[in-house]
Amino acid sequence: MCGIVGYVGSRSAIPVLLEGLRRLEYRGYDSAGVAIVRANKLAVYKSKGKVREVAQTVPKRVRASVGIGHTRWATHGEPNDQNAHPHVDSGNRIAIVHNGIIENAHQIRRHLEERGVALASDTDSELLAHLIAFERETAATLADAVRQVLKSISGAYGLCVVDRDEPGQIVVARNGSPAVIGIGDGEMFVASDSVALVRHTTNVVYLDDGDVATVRSDGYEITDFDASPVERDESAIETSIGSLEKDGFDHFMLKEIADQPDCIQRTLRGRVDDRFNSARLDGLNLSAQDLLSIRRIKILGCGSAYISGLIGGRLIEQLARVPVDAEPAAEFRYRNAIIEPDTLYLAVSQSGETYDTQIAVEEIKRKGGTVRGIVNAVGSSIARTCDGGVYLHAGPEISVVATKTFLSTLTVFVLIGLFLGRMRDMSPGEGERLTTALAAFPGLIADLVEQHEQIEALARKYVDFKNAYFIGRNLGYGMAMEGALKLKEVSYLHAEAYPASELKHGPLALVSPETVTVALIPDDDLIERNLASIEEIKARRGPVVAITQVPLSGVSVDDEIVVPKTHPALAPLAMLIPLQILAYYVALHRGCDIDQPRNLAKSVTVE
Repeated sequence: MCGIVGYVGSRSAIPVLLEGLRRLEYRGYDSAGVAIVRANKLAVYKSKGKVREVAQTVPKRVRASVGIGHTRWATHGEPNDQNAHPHVDSGNRIAIVHNGIIENAHQIRRHLEERGVALASDTDSELLAHLIAFERETAATLADAVRQVLKSISGAYGLCVVDRDEPGQIVVARNGSPAVIGIGDGEMFVASDSVALVRHTTNVVYLDDGDVATVRSDGYEITDFDASPVERDESAIETSIGSLEKDGFDHFMLKEIADQPDCIQRTLRGRVDDRFNSARLDGLNLSAQDLLSIRRIKILGCGSAYISGLIGGRLIEQLARVPVDAEPAAEFRYRNAIIEPDTLYLAVSQSGETYDTQIAVEEIKRKGGTVRGIVNAVGSSIARTCDGGVYLHAGPEISVVATKTFLSTLTVFVLIGLFLGRMRDMSPGEGERLTTALAAFPGLIADLVEQHEQIEALARKYVDFKNAYFIGRNLGYGMAMEGALKLKEVSYLHAEAYPASELKHGPLALVSPETVTVALIPDDDLIERNLASIEEIKARRGPVVAITQVPLSGVSVDDEIVVPKTHPALAPLAMLIPLQILAYYVALHRGCDIDQPRNLAKSVTVE
């Protein structure tokens, strides 16, 4: 969600801060700002809107070697200049930037108001600046003051603090919201995401919950809340500058759709076992005996990650004959779930920082359960909390809406189904058919991503519709859910997904010539039932777009997109591509902000 950048060194901080904030724009935000310490003076430049608008407010000749910056996604208080970060105390000594939510903010606000503090914003974050300023009056160091304040705080935070009277350092703290230190030569960096640092360093240190770090130009030191030293390993950043550019595409979403054949290659690389017609998933860190003892799998995620779990669960069930179900991570963590010893829990998150999923992982581990992560971001919180898992290796995904990470996640679920299936009831012959199909799958996806002309024509045809249904059966229903989510996320059109069999149980009442239905029809034993559902819609004069593996004859659909046949486990993955392209072009012709849809964030690190 929100983004943090910090710099301490010998060069001018402002260009580093602004460039880092631009790298974090993909996360979604509504205001931005920077604070710099210069000649024992604290200067803040912030406003509602984009980073480029903040950049225009900074005097051209201002130079400072220490600073912090922020992009805000509103939680407490509407998006405006006053609620933008950084926030300062009443004496303009302490400046902070904060990701997360302070749960006891109301009590703290009352306490500060009783002390006569005039609060300048509606945010919970500003309260931290005032509390740290009070503690700083008696604390020996800024880090001591921060540690003392954080002992009284409930909630999540990634926090950066600078002190006008103690220049040359940034204090960073983390609890439930990511924070990373970038290591340079005579300079140091801070960020909420290593993407902000790729131009300046390749070595980083990821903080853990409860860490408080003091960062200076010549190094850093990390402690816990009791000021005891803590050691954290250094890691390498795998992201390249080139992967963060559009490379001639109009939008990152379009680039990431086009990147999917290569993504699938990276996800599959080294994981297909041709000798035994199986898969290699050593990162799960589970023995053959452990895997054979699994009686159930539970998949947890949020948004597209949850939908991938619904589809992936069906795939694993079909391939491995193990019961699987999926659940939104937030619902799981709130319902005091029973953790079973013979259940494998899979936590799905492209960022590896999704707060609800992270808390669910911690709850499972606290109760002794076996949980593994399926994430894209190496070194992320969920990846480090779980005792193993599978990295997607999809590369950076800059657009807020998930495309290539969703397809890579489904590919991982196919590999898990193949892996477990070959340990159980799947024959070598069936394993060979699936591994052969996987080898050909990147080429099939490459052909599909070239279907822009036909699908853009469809988008123009239906762009003025206000409502859309997406329907399918079995695996097709999960894909319908993702298709509806993509359309509403990026184009702001109202879209709903239903099992095709549920139409006559209520939703059919809303079918009309003004409501388009997108029907997903794989070549399986349910094709006749799917065609019957289309006839029900056409009888009520509803327009239908069919995405099908079999050219439809004798069925009067309005438009048809034919997807090549492949292994049944891969069919829903192939049908995803037209859904992504359709959503993109509808949004394009509606004039929407495709890469940064309103009200949404890439990495949801708050409740």
